[in-house]
Amino acid sequence: MNPVDLAFAPALEQARLIRKKEVSPLELVQLYLERIERLDSRIGSYFTVIADLALEDAKAKTKALAEADPEEKFPPFFGVPTAIKDLNALAGVPCSYGNPMLKDQIATHDAAVVSRMKQAGFIILGKTATSEVGSLPYTEPEGFPPTRNPWNLDYTPGGSSGGAAAAIASGFCSIAQGSDGGGSIRGPASCCNLVGIKPSRGRVSYAPVGDCQSGIATNGPLARTVTDAAALLDVMAGYETGDPYWLPTPSSLFIETSQQGLAQPLKVAFSTGIHPIGEADPVGQQAVLETATLIQELGHTVEQACPDCSDLIEPFSVVWRAGVAASGIPAEALGSFNRWLLSHNDSSGDYLRAVWAMQTIARRIVAFFENYDVLVLPVYLHPPIRVGEFANLSPEETLQRIIHWIAPCPPFNATGQPAIAIPATFTPEGLPVGVQIVGRPAAEATIIALAAQIESVNRWSEKRPVLED
Repeated sequence: MNPVDLAFAPALEQARLIRKKEVSPLELVQLYLERIERLDSRIGSYFTVIADLALEDAKAKTKALAEADPEEKFPPFFGVPTAIKDLNALAGVPCSYGNPMLKDQIATHDAAVVSRMKQAGFIILGKTATSEVGSLPYTEPEGFPPTRNPWNLDYTPGGSSGGAAAAIASGFCSIAQGSDGGGSIRGPASCCNLVGIKPSRGRVSYAPVGDCQSGIATNGPLARTVTDAAALLDVMAGYETGDPYWLPTPSSLFIETSQQGLAQPLKVAFSTGIHPIGEADPVGQQAVLETATLIQELGHTVEQACPDCSDLIEPFSVVWRAGVAASGIPAEALGSFNRWLLSHNDSSGDYLRAVWAMQTIARRIVAFFENYDVLVLPVYLHPPIRVGEFANLSPEETLQRIIHWIAPCPPFNATGQPAIAIPATFTPEGLPVGVQIVGRPAAEATIIALAAQIESVNRWSEKRPVLED
């Protein structure tokens, strides 16, 4: 396998090659560090690269592998390089939250999801770029270079997990952690021809903190293949002592679900838009229609239907912007848009009333799924925006443009349902466009199995952007 093919190989394939001693953890880390040093100045996917720490870990793992008994079992991702979004703490490494004033703030602990990834054998290459405090669906925080889409450098890879998605799509790691509080995994996956899973509320712990904005946000995986994403979800999932939300351990691993298929046909709803915002652009509509047709050809029952998401925007917005206040970053240190969000001065009563309203509307949305196993709809209502496209807009106009772009995502953060974004098509400008599959509460297994069926036909992981010199 040549170096470029190895860089773009699925994470589980890299793990297999390591176990068979056809490639070493050190060789993989050196490969990615060389690509990052040579190419990431054009992309801006990493805020921080921890080359020395990654090489030290890789050498230790390479040595352990060489000295191991032939029958010794290793963790599932032993020696595979990965990256952590810069909203999550990695002990001994800066955690900036996308704020230039915090570039030198060193984390003193590992977030639980980071600890689980270390236990699974991953080698961490660095911290990926994010919008400031994760509040925006594009990754252009003030004081940092913008993160660009490797499929077309004039466009965004989405946000707030834009750095993670851009890194995978560029061949700077094979798999990465992201987080999603309003589409921040699904959107970048759609923009970058990747798979991204927003797990169910309570599937992945936010420890050591207790909650993230009344449960609208969660950590989750980004990868090139459904099986890779499912396997990383297996690593991330699980209860940590004192979690405010938790789900029972599933009867089988998600990686097994991705490989075993579905036991019986599903009843599938699809929609080319989201009420009350409106329809996707023609490319997005076509992506949904073609996906629905393929699902029907795979033997499932398909009909057009969509839950009513009316009245959700205002309460969700109150809960969403509370994340800026909760960051504790002083107003004068924030970027202009987040300063404007902070100026709303919602009271604690406003926040609780918004939570109650959001939860009441969420009950109505979840009730829709009593008649359907899954819902297929756009991820975003139009393709990726240009880098800097919103830079000169007023905050009010920026917010309205955001709402009309990402509208299909937040309803399922409000409900806590699982959703998976998968690649679907490309625009004439060469930009990826995805669709999302939303499942019933706690039904990740269903959406993963259906996504794997679709992947077996579409084989999107074989496509890659051209970045080589």
